[in-house]
Amino acid sequence: MGYVSSEKKSTAPSGGWSDLWKLEDYWAMWLGLAIILLAIAFWWSGNGSMNWIVLMMPNFSDYRTALSYISSHMSALLVLYLSFLVLFSIAVKALTGEVKRFLVGFTVLFLMSVLISVWGSWDVMKLYNVETPLLALIVGLVISNFLKIPYWLSCALQTQFYIKLGIVLMGASLPFTLILQAGSTAFAQATIIAVATFLTIYWTGTRIFGLDKRFAATLAAGGSICGVSASIAIGGAVKAEKQHVSMAISLVILYSIIMIFILPLAIKALNILPGQAGAWIGTAEFADAPGMAAAAAINEQAIKTFTLMKVVGRDMFIGIWCFITAFTSITRWDKRYANTQPNARDIWIRFPKFVLGFFVASIIITFLDASANVVTSKAIDFNVIKPIIELRNWVFIFTFLSIGLSTRLKELASVGWKPFAAFTAGVLINIPLGYLLSVVIMGDYWMTIK
Repeated sequence: MGYVSSEKKSTAPSGGWSDLWKLEDYWAMWLGLAIILLAIAFWWSGNGSMNWIVLMMPNFSDYRTALSYISSHMSALLVLYLSFLVLFSIAVKALTGEVKRFLVGFTVLFLMSVLISVWGSWDVMKLYNVETPLLALIVGLVISNFLKIPYWLSCALQTQFYIKLGIVLMGASLPFTLILQAGSTAFAQATIIAVATFLTIYWTGTRIFGLDKRFAATLAAGGSICGVSASIAIGGAVKAEKQHVSMAISLVILYSIIMIFILPLAIKALNILPGQAGAWIGTAEFADAPGMAAAAAINEQAIKTFTLMKVVGRDMFIGIWCFITAFTSITRWDKRYANTQPNARDIWIRFPKFVLGFFVASIIITFLDASANVVTSKAIDFNVIKPIIELRNWVFIFTFLSIGLSTRLKELASVGWKPFAAFTAGVLINIPLGYLLSVVIMGDYWMTIK
């Protein structure tokens, strides 16, 4: 599945400087920062802003309103399409080399995204709280589970690249002072969740269901740290069997998709405030892209607290946990790898590099805004930050549509009941503990994040 294969590239160990051109993390960081710098350059040069190419579909009850808006913005839509196409093609050339197929596939993906954006702005969808990202996921799932996705389209379903780019762009809307302020809270909450969930899945898998220790560690990493990336990275660190890594990935995807629907419903039923809701999603979800879809179903504040909790908190654990599990595997589980000694460099190799882009984006915008007066600050918000947020929203639509189009539910059902039960034990700990931390214990803090 495309959702899985793109992860494998991003979490592969770096063998040298040449690998910088082959990893999604770096391309997401470079292109995200390039977009931010271009937005600043447009405004700084006095040529206005990038708002003119960013489409914000108005809510409508009569479809003629949507048709009128699209027809009057065709030139902007074309420029938006070409801009994404050129930037993404540069990355795809380095990552897969499948540029020709990507060009065709992305064209179809973009047209589908436009249609979904229009459909998501219909007042009937707003009435039933079906936000555009969630709609994109549903449409993708329906298509992929009833029709065969052609290879040329699958080449454009670069799910992990899109979500990492979106997270880098997310940094532009989060002041670095806020990240520093939230960092200790997010890291503390992430530590509690990661340790509790990891130990639950590992203990249940090894002691109750008799799973191989490496397999159990791979399952535990996927459920406690950062989903698919963690399953692949930890699986490689402990020398897990390939089929065990695949099973862990399948369980992460299965539960991630389930949580996209369950968490927003639970949040609305319990009347949880948006800031707390985003933190709970960031604690309870298993992967960045599905978690962002769930947060987007709430509002922008939920997206911010989700990002702080998931990216600043949990995703940064991957390098540390790779080091810990590799060391444990080598010294305690299997003496065959006694000549392979983990070192601090492993932490850097496994560290998600796109997170650095997220921090740099935040620093750039924070520095720009800090040196401005009130009038200029408002101009920066409108001419720089606003178009970046809207471009990020388009990237998120590509992400969620790609998840749906690359996920076949039938393939997720062949995992086996023992791994499923072990992983489910972690879910049963993760969700209520996440609620307790995000809403009850630290709820007042997450409410302050705007």
